[in-house]
Amino acid sequence: MLDWLTDRKIPIDDWAEAIFDSLQQNGAWLFDGLARALEYMIEVFLALLQDPPNTGWLREVGRGEQVYLYPPEYHPLVIIALLTLLAWRLHRSWGVPALTAIGFLFIVNQGYWEETTESLTLVLAACVVCMGVGVPIGIFAAHRPQVYTVMRPVLDLMQTLPTFVYLIPAIVFFGIGMVPGLIATVIFVLPAPIRLTHLGISSTPTPLLEASQAFGASGWQTLWKIELPYARPQIMAGLNQTIMLSLSMVVIAALVGADGLGVPVVRALNRVDTGLGFEAGLIIVVVAIVLDRLLRVPTR
Repeated sequence: MLDWLTDRKIPIDDWAEAIFDSLQQNGAWLFDGLARALEYMIEVFLALLQDPPNTGWLREVGRGEQVYLYPPEYHPLVIIALLTLLAWRLHRSWGVPALTAIGFLFIVNQGYWEETTESLTLVLAACVVCMGVGVPIGIFAAHRPQVYTVMRPVLDLMQTLPTFVYLIPAIVFFGIGMVPGLIATVIFVLPAPIRLTHLGISSTPTPLLEASQAFGASGWQTLWKIELPYARPQIMAGLNQTIMLSLSMVVIAALVGADGLGVPVVRALNRVDTGLGFEAGLIIVVVAIVLDRLLRVPTR
């Protein structure tokens, strides 16, 4: 009965394939440059987390001798100490720092420190890209409501499209490894900072804006002195959501060759290994809880 409709199928698959083929042929220079930049950023973050600076110079009688500041096997403890110090600096109490130290020491105890640093590298890189792109776009959209009206369905599509769909073009354009995992993560996560930044900027009380205009403030001064301070809680919530959503992508990113905590989960799934799957999943939960509490900075 519906043959007349199915026989006239709209060729969406052909259109999508044609678009991707065209991009792959004409935009190779762009994708190669983007891949190199992202690979460099990933390598920097990974080096900081797995191999922090650990050398000093001991000079005796005009001769320099390179020495270790601490034993190399203590690298995880150094990073944990720095993260604990950061937690104390942000919260000024010992509850969150204690949770941070205990959580990461538990990860070291379970033997997942290397995988955790690889996942944290993916999360940090996604945060840099998403916040660096999402916050300016959110500010731009808040000042131009018509633009946000056009952007809203695109953001809805980015958040509701199954995440596995993002892996196909990521593999086509960037191959396998950490970069396609990062690209898929960014596409999935980017709407969160855009929406929350837009919400914070657009909800700035009109009396504050009118007062800044009455005192002769320029547009940039109003943005830096009024809108961004008022929108800070929403922007920080966007950062929190960016980290949580990025962490939720580690298992999916492992399917395209990204290292991290998703690898043992995928391995456990292939082997139907309940113990390994629960163990790796618990580590992901611990990392998520620690990062969530770490970023819940009280508004002053």
